[in-house]
Amino acid sequence: MTDTLKLLSEHASFGGVQRFYQHDSQVIGLPMRFSVFLPSVALAHDAAKVPALMYLAGLTCNEETFATKAGAQRRAAELGLALIAPDTSPRGAGIAGESDSWDFGLAASFYLDATQEPWSKYYRMETYLTQELVALFGEHLPVDAQRLGLFGHSMGGHGALTVALRHPGLFKSLSAFAPICAPTQCPWGQKAFSGYLGGDQSEWLQHDATALMGAKKTAPYPDGILIDQGLADKFLEAQLHPHLFEAACQSIDQPLTLRRHVGYDHGYYFIATFINDHLDHHAQILKRA
Repeated sequence: MTDTLKLLSEHASFGGVQRFYQHDSQVIGLPMRFSVFLPSVALAHDAAKVPALMYLAGLTCNEETFATKAGAQRRAAELGLALIAPDTSPRGAGIAGESDSWDFGLAASFYLDATQEPWSKYYRMETYLTQELVALFGEHLPVDAQRLGLFGHSMGGHGALTVALRHPGLFKSLSAFAPICAPTQCPWGQKAFSGYLGGDQSEWLQHDATALMGAKKTAPYPDGILIDQGLADKFLEAQLHPHLFEAACQSIDQPLTLRRHVGYDHGYYFIATFINDHLDHHAQILKRA
């Protein structure tokens, strides 16, 4: 397999373009898709490469969800930011039981490298994101891979926090919407980690944002992390546990802005309401990088 990009579609958007790509992933061993919004400043023949944000979507979503629901393109165009959203799991692996549950398997990769068969052959999303995809768009798109931020929602919020903490320096800025903050302590995480990583719970902790942050000696993001959480989110109490991540940040003096919003639930109306704040948070940091 090669990393040649195949353009699936392109749509004019706020002076820039919203594109959808497919490529044959060497890491995953299957075709993978991702979306990218490029602002107008990135499209000129002699344009400098622009900073970018990678967004990780949640359970049941794909590479189109953020592009079509979050309403991020207008502000990204104003800020001169590219937006990149990969799919949420491999597609076409043909693993028995892969689509039996909405919270495990297809569209539910938890953005880690599985160690347990049969998942370990294809479900290698952490390596895919941090090595292959970053290199791919850095080479083939007008994107500056040295000025890269990471954010996500729910399972993707978990992915953003853990991947950023596990790969120091790769992502210069970090935020999340309603992330799964302590997956070792919630049913979603326990189900996923048992299946992908096996029974060794010490391995689970290597993919738990609260545990990873608490193990740091100094603040990994001195410019701050932004998290938004709706208080009408039906998953808040059982699955998300932002208070645990907040305590871990406090223990090492990691600046964290954790905003709790009355009346907001877990969906994209919530995300669309606060998306501009996240883009502004990242832009301010990335333009200094």
